[in-house]
Amino acid sequence: MRMMRQQKSTVKITFGALLCALHWQAPAQAAGEVYPNRPVRIVVAFPAGGGNDIIARFFSARLTPRLGQQIVIDNRGGASGIIGTEIVARAAPDGYTLLFTSLTHSMNEAITKLPYDTLKSFAPVSMLGRGTNVLVVNPALPVRTLPEFIALAKAKPRQLNYASTGVAGMHHFGGEMFKRAAGIDITHVPFKGGGPAQIAVMAGEVDMMFSTLPLALPHIRTGRLRPLAVGSTTRSPLLPELPTLNESGAPGYEFTVFWGIVAPAATPAAIVRRLNAEFNAILSDPEAAKQLATEGAEVTPWTPAQFGKLLAENVAMWKRVARESNIHAE
Repeated sequence: MRMMRQQKSTVKITFGALLCALHWQAPAQAAGEVYPNRPVRIVVAFPAGGGNDIIARFFSARLTPRLGQQIVIDNRGGASGIIGTEIVARAAPDGYTLLFTSLTHSMNEAITKLPYDTLKSFAPVSMLGRGTNVLVVNPALPVRTLPEFIALAKAKPRQLNYASTGVAGMHHFGGEMFKRAAGIDITHVPFKGGGPAQIAVMAGEVDMMFSTLPLALPHIRTGRLRPLAVGSTTRSPLLPELPTLNESGAPGYEFTVFWGIVAPAATPAAIVRRLNAEFNAILSDPEAAKQLATEGAEVTPWTPAQFGKLLAENVAMWKRVARESNIHAE
């Protein structure tokens, strides 16, 4: 009888040990899986066909052979990128769902309540490129340099105006930041998009605007727009003769656009490092520089830490600009 009880006890202990071994073996096997072993999704939080989508597809086509898995672009436009961004914020942190992000990502928190935290909900993966904006005026305006424009604006407070792509859009932010840096008072005139805003400047309905380089360059070359300065802290290779705002009358001004990749927070560091290395390898290809140049940008092969620092600085900066200029989403 005692022997039977001992045998039963032994069976229970053995079975319990087996369950324990299986419990610890499963995570070990999962941890040992080679990444990636299935398709990777990159969410683009804007509609297909736009600049973000075009750049994302360029990089995804080159990332596919490097990872040995299909990279799938998932366009989830709406609410200034918030809808697609929330999808990634709530995704599993396993490296299989990434977000193609841009300047708007760091601005949204300044103007609206978000269903995620712009910094804490994501792990920076890779910076892809940085570009600049250009301050352009109607050629009939009697100014040829930024100091001349600032002097005219100071002589005629609130009589000059600037166009933007809409209330709380990036060019609205850029215009308000310029007003403070230059110490001038000019009036904001919002339009529904960069095209209509630029047409209004060329027609003389509005005095100036901040424009993306690809949008403005054709009209700069034909003389329908006059460029005065670029918003980056260094001169643009596309317009090397043009000074920066910072060096020609608006000290401390910096307004650059950027594109990059982030993952859900808590994505394993090893996966982040692998993805960063692969994206940087793609950036070393001259074709990447050529593609980003179409958006007025330059390749920027940064580390995740460098990209994270830029995001944090941008979030803080746009919050300050929104607060000081009373910018909020309509």
